[in-house]
Amino acid sequence: MSQFDNVAVIKKANVYFDGKCVSHTIILADGSKKTVGVILPGTYTFNTGAPELMEVEDGHCVVKIAGSAHPVEVIGGQAFNVPGNSSFDIEVTETLHYVCHFD
Repeated sequence: MSQFDNVAVIKKANVYFDGKCVSHTIILADGSKKTVGVILPGTYTFNTGAPELMEVEDGHCVVKIAGSAHPVEVIGGQAFNVPGNSSFDIEVTETLHYVCHFD
């Protein structure tokens, strides 16, 4: 799916790492929330509250989920899951366009 229809958008952006990661929260008609954003090249650590599915629309990164033995390469068209109350390290090597789905 290349777009979300009938959504509300939170106007204030979520800005992390001195502007190297920027996303906006959208709320779908069914009340579910997602974030849509961009992460510029670099290495970052994100903490999670709720479980999330990170869908990579475009770009390239290497992800290591807390507690996992090995990092995983992720490219546009792929996704990865992160447990709630956890974290992940991400090395973005090509600007990442993503949608984060929350459970």
